[in-house]
Amino acid sequence: MELVQISKGSPRIQERKPPWLKVKAPGGGNYAEVKTLLRDLKLNTVCEEAHCPNIGECWEHRAATFMIMGEVCTRNCAYCAVAHGTPDPYDPDEPRRLADAVAKIGFQHVVITSVDRDDLPNGGAEIFAGCVNEIRARLPETTVEVLIPDFKGSAEALRIVVESKPAILNHNLETVERLYRLARPGGQYNRALELLRRAKEMDPQTTTKSGIMCGLGEEWDELLGAMQDLRNHDVELLTLGQYLRPSDGHLPVARFYTPEEFAELKEIGMRMGFRHVESGPLVRSSYHAWEQAQTVTSA
Repeated sequence: MELVQISKGSPRIQERKPPWLKVKAPGGGNYAEVKTLLRDLKLNTVCEEAHCPNIGECWEHRAATFMIMGEVCTRNCAYCAVAHGTPDPYDPDEPRRLADAVAKIGFQHVVITSVDRDDLPNGGAEIFAGCVNEIRARLPETTVEVLIPDFKGSAEALRIVVESKPAILNHNLETVERLYRLARPGGQYNRALELLRRAKEMDPQTTTKSGIMCGLGEEWDELLGAMQDLRNHDVELLTLGQYLRPSDGHLPVARFYTPEEFAELKEIGMRMGFRHVESGPLVRSSYHAWEQAQTVTSA
């Protein structure tokens, strides 16, 4: 396949969304059913909290990303729409309620993420493990993906999650090293990479995954460097999507990548050795996660 040659100059300020970022308003029978059930069981989804543009498509497909341990984050990343502050106490019954929803909706693949809970011992790792174990006990054919925080670098916390044996362990790198202090002041670039490497070391059968937002102000070569850093730490699955500003109080969009650029990034990522690369303007961490899980389980 011949790659499209695209100018990779300095990032340009371009806040008005291009036409390829327009999506249909959510609706449909499955969407309404999922929304009602989640409300009845008092469960949060990152689909809603992070204003995901794919909520209509995913919920109609009967797929959602559950956000456990509340809806208030102890960190304040400059790109994230999730509220920050002092969280409420976590609900120890949440793993059971989540498994109820999974069974009633009929998920074949489930994604579980959380706010950062730096106020909890082990950052809430036991809650992640409890959710994985509860779902597996009731629905052994359902695969579970966890999108975890960095647990402030705690190897003990990571081991708790790894030993629950999720099908996919995801931790998003989010952006390039130069922009970490600006965009993700509570995190550390090398700590994120080390978590992914360490997870694979703890259990070589663990499938690791990460994601990067494009358009925060990174240069093209920096983006390729971050992708290569992930491969060097044995990450197998990669998502690449366009950063969209949640509000005027968040970081502005430095540039909008074109669909052609995302296609080129996918080609480059596959040549780097990733098993699967989901790359596109509307791609988010859990976009088409069910297809990525099939790639893993059929290997």
